[in-house]
Amino acid sequence: MPKRVMQGTVVSDKNDKTVVVRVERRFTHPVMKKTIRMTKNYKAHDESNACKVGDIVLIEESRPISKDKTWIVLPSAEAAEKKPAKAG
Repeated sequence: MPKRVMQGTVVSDKNDKTVVVRVERRFTHPVMKKTIRMTKNYKAHDESNACKVGDIVLIEESRPISKDKTWIVLPSAEAAEKKPAKAG
């Protein structure tokens, strides 16, 4: 089974080898037909403490590393390829 990969923004890097990544998903409400944005925070393993607050990163599902941490940060080269282009 393939591992899930999600893109999000680092909101905290205070823990050692751990970052908190906010992932946003958008969907249309089934009744109201309005686009809704929902966010969720994931704790991800960052072995080298390279990520800083505000970075856009890719996280990949992995084996449980601790009680809350089941994601790892992918190397930044892959995140740079998939980063959305800024308009303007």
